[in-house]
Amino acid sequence: MIMRWILAIFFFFCLANGHSQDLTGIWRGHFRSNESYQRLAMDDDRYRFEVQIAQKNKRFQAVTYSYKSTVFYGKADAEGTVNDKTRKVLLRELRITDVRMSGGFTCKMTCLLQYSKLGDDEFLEGTYTSFNTMDSSDCGKGTVFLHRVASSDFFNEPFVEKRQREIEIEKKKEAEEGSAKKNPAPPPAGAAKTPAATKGSSSPSVAVASSAGKKTTPKPPAASTHTDPIKTNPGQHAIELAPADSAGKIDKNIAVVAVPSVLTTRSTELVRTITVNTPEVELNIYDDGTIDNDSVTVYFDNKMVVSHARLTTQAIVVKLRLDNGNNTHELVLVADNEGDIPPNTSLMVVKAGSKQYDVRIVSTEQRNAKIIFKYEKPAY
Repeated sequence: MIMRWILAIFFFFCLANGHSQDLTGIWRGHFRSNESYQRLAMDDDRYRFEVQIAQKNKRFQAVTYSYKSTVFYGKADAEGTVNDKTRKVLLRELRITDVRMSGGFTCKMTCLLQYSKLGDDEFLEGTYTSFNTMDSSDCGKGTVFLHRVASSDFFNEPFVEKRQREIEIEKKKEAEEGSAKKNPAPPPAGAAKTPAATKGSSSPSVAVASSAGKKTTPKPPAASTHTDPIKTNPGQHAIELAPADSAGKIDKNIAVVAVPSVLTTRSTELVRTITVNTPEVELNIYDDGTIDNDSVTVYFDNKMVVSHARLTTQAIVVKLRLDNGNNTHELVLVADNEGDIPPNTSLMVVKAGSKQYDVRIVSTEQRNAKIIFKYEKPAY
């Protein structure tokens, strides 16, 4: 009996998990080559990438769009599979159906992506390999980042719209079946009725019967003991007092730790923790997708280092110095707005000595994004 329940729960989980990961819709972001010469040859080496997907069960049909201003445009038919257990996605371009470029050659891509979700935002992120359609020679490899969006930069493919309508019908049917189970049809005429409650019985919402048979009225919640925080300068919120000594006296030489209110009134999600071996760190922050007037403010250890900067294909450069006496530092990116296409998306390239890290960041007017830097001295 226990085993039967375990199998039933496992089966339900698989169904729920698979349903929640349906990729049908429009995904947009970019891909970039790992080849260093391409990164050095241009200011922004990212190619925009849009994928439209119609998934059914574990397989899907897709169309990809690769484009970079007037330099290159390509469209390809594609297919793929989804692993419900690992949330990995395999996307393979089958044939190039349209291409516009001056010279050069065309390549087909195969992408291995990982599905993830942060709040209401969904992402596909991973790597790609590619080969020349003329002679199957290697075209290079790199990274891919996609974010589910509501509309296309081109037009909605008919097969995607068809699958979206099918999903809506399926959801409506499931909702109707669920409603029917919660609200069964009334019994036929002449059927036995449930005995009416006897006089003097009480409603559980009014009184609760104790083990001794007495009725006890639920007690109201205790009054809050929360007190207002210590007031500091406008726009700031005190979160910690200076430590006291053994006699209970506060050291006046240590200032009150305060943070801007935007870091306390919004939720903050930890995006990544990065360990570096050099105290000098350089950040290059770009818009991670269509340039749509996203603007950000950046705080490092509660101090503003970037104020209301517009994200574009030109990097916002920030140079940080990590304190040797404190091996953990916090960088928080705040969305001033969500641009023309919500949410606010950015790519932060972190350069620490000979190492480089790409961090994709999504922030909204309700949620900040945080990166923690841990400094460890190199072992000589």
